[in-house]
Amino acid sequence: MPGPPSRPGSSTPARTASGALLLSGHGASRGNALGRARVRLPHALEVAEQRIAPAQVGAELQRLHQAVDAARAEMHDLRQRLQGALNREAGEFLDLHALLLDDPELLFGLDELIRSGPYSAGYALRVQRDRLAKVFDGMDDAYLKSRMDDLDHVIGRIHAFLQKRPPDVKGLAGEILVCDNIAPSELAQLQAHGVVGIVTAAGSALSHSAILARSLHLPLIVNIPNLLQRISDGDVLGIDGSTGQITVNPLPQDLRDYRTRLRDQAREQRELGRLRSKPSRTRDHVDIALLANAESREDVTEAHALGAHGLGLYRTEFLFLQRDELPDEQEQFETYRDAALGMSGRPVTIRTLDLGADKADRTGLTLSNEENPALGLRGVRLSLARPKVADTQLRAILRASAYGKLRILLPMVSTREELLAVRRRLNKQAELLRADGHEVAGHIPFGAMIEVPAAAIALESFIDLVDFLSIGTNDLVQYLLAADRNNEAVGELYSPLHPAVLRLLAHILRTGREHDVPVAVCGEIAGDPRMTRMLLALGLTEFSLHPGTLLEVRRAVRDSDLKALQAAAPKLLAARDRRGIERWIENNM
Repeated sequence: MPGPPSRPGSSTPARTASGALLLSGHGASRGNALGRARVRLPHALEVAEQRIAPAQVGAELQRLHQAVDAARAEMHDLRQRLQGALNREAGEFLDLHALLLDDPELLFGLDELIRSGPYSAGYALRVQRDRLAKVFDGMDDAYLKSRMDDLDHVIGRIHAFLQKRPPDVKGLAGEILVCDNIAPSELAQLQAHGVVGIVTAAGSALSHSAILARSLHLPLIVNIPNLLQRISDGDVLGIDGSTGQITVNPLPQDLRDYRTRLRDQAREQRELGRLRSKPSRTRDHVDIALLANAESREDVTEAHALGAHGLGLYRTEFLFLQRDELPDEQEQFETYRDAALGMSGRPVTIRTLDLGADKADRTGLTLSNEENPALGLRGVRLSLARPKVADTQLRAILRASAYGKLRILLPMVSTREELLAVRRRLNKQAELLRADGHEVAGHIPFGAMIEVPAAAIALESFIDLVDFLSIGTNDLVQYLLAADRNNEAVGELYSPLHPAVLRLLAHILRTGREHDVPVAVCGEIAGDPRMTRMLLALGLTEFSLHPGTLLEVRRAVRDSDLKALQAAAPKLLAARDRRGIERWIENNM
């Protein structure tokens, strides 16, 4: 998980102690890898203008449509082959690319260019790509601008099939991909073909690609200056996803150092394994709750085995993302019931539907043409705009409450009225279910996600309506700092290590304590062991994190003195800039 990112190196090449070239970037996914470099240059359609005879138009249209169909079939095949959590995590990006392949503006424009030119399919693809790029470049919204990367990825697939060759992903076993940037939908496929690590010139340690790489345990280093000018195809690379360092053509001493790191890593994993049954308790004997984020049976099983105190966030949108029709009440009920049974009496927090923004949806539930989807109809707003869908989900949760300790968590809350509206619907559905003879728990804790700055600032105005709170730092940070975490142009601005972020977190945690309302953090920083002591100092006692990082955070908790950290909190909150916060973290490691 990314902590305070290492700073990229200067333009002057650095060297290892033995003299090998050393490059530095931001470690985005931990792990070590040694492999051959496979350099992929930035996507560009270098297609010369080519006109065709009118009699060839029909055949050229057919060639284009076959290439589009082949690209669509390839994505569908990959979707079918992904298993478990990977299917859900990588799947939403594959769904987005499939939607782009069906975009009428893209396809109609291509057909018209072939007919009116008349142009070859390849040149029409280039012209249409450049047209759309101008539209994206002219947008004020950073989120929409960032979608050009997805469009380029889709167009690249079509172009590859026009050239009678699939995209170049085979023959990658034992290789480290070196490229300008990486799309989330590519990661699982690349790993399946043997890629052992990825390094990119651009990108962010907090992007969707980085999050997915960590789930795949695939080493990833991003934001490396002049990367493509410094590495050649076939170079041997040794990469360290923790430090963000890349050794180019390592010498004997570097290889010995690499093997030492592997032995240290194996020893660390064995030591972590011994913490499975240990309590999450600080050195001064304060118990800290470590809950798991989950969205599948596999996640629930892992959380149970690692001794998680419960599920702090069970995502439900995966039920909606992989299909053309909405899941019915019975299917949702069985899913939520199984999660409750899987945690054997420990609390399970079901987050209601959080579709919208960058989560592609084929059911027609979300709006397809929002100008600014990140600030649009998403989370609880979408549920209230689709009351039948909301009622179906609430009924399923209520029925599942008879099988365990379920809690309901509403995403994207910004007003008191939203909470009251959902409360009314929840109470009504509970009455109807009991009237029909269903068993429903007498009290189901009701909570709100704090990811909108307005909700954080005005927390006093609605905290009386909730039983618990969960801070979604991924969205809270980007909304507070007006910096999209997927937009590399503002990547340096998107950071939880900003004085405003820490002061707002402290405010939320303090307000929760004053009203005796438990508060958890469920964003990426909760699972970063380098952030653990900072969060403890701010007053956090409930972490909700990916199961894969639970043992590392447990170790950080067990090595911490809570009283000493909280005594150092005023100095942390007095920090005036990111570097001041980083120094506090370094001094309290």
